[in-house]
Amino acid sequence: MQAANENTLKWRRMEAGDLASVTDIAADVHTDFHEDDIVFLERLKLYPDGCLVLEGAAGRLFGYAISHPWLLYSMPALNSALGRLPDAPTTYYLHDIALLPQSRGTGSAGTVVSILVGQAVEAGLSTMSLVAVNGSAGFWQKNGFKIVSRADLQPKLKTYSDDACFMLRQLQ
Repeated sequence: MQAANENTLKWRRMEAGDLASVTDIAADVHTDFHEDDIVFLERLKLYPDGCLVLEGAAGRLFGYAISHPWLLYSMPALNSALGRLPDAPTTYYLHDIALLPQSRGTGSAGTVVSILVGQAVEAGLSTMSLVAVNGSAGFWQKNGFKIVSRADLQPKLKTYSDDACFMLRQLQ
């Protein structure tokens, strides 16, 4: 498959019509982390500003990002509904950023992290948090995140994977 052209790739807000492509991208990128379609749909309904897709030429999607305000040190379980967002969030949680191989190396991942940092700051949140999997901690560290080791987080992290780590970025 041909590599995506970085000049044609643009992040835009996700729409309901994008969900089939988002599900396909998730299945390709996260083979060990299946999430049902309802998870993506719920995140889009709860916090549409935090749901973005990476669109290329002719409307083809090459990636997505899902994020939302949440509670610090309380990462949601994999493949689970949130129900609602907290009334008083304490962090901006990056649920997932997934890029197809053809769009990697284009700067798109760093671009979306910058977009989401802006959203977090605009929302008045002083931190961003995530669970890094698949050896991605190095990427997140290059983007200002630090690994946080807390014994109380270990049981939930193990439900993601053996190498999962909680990461935090201070914003303000």
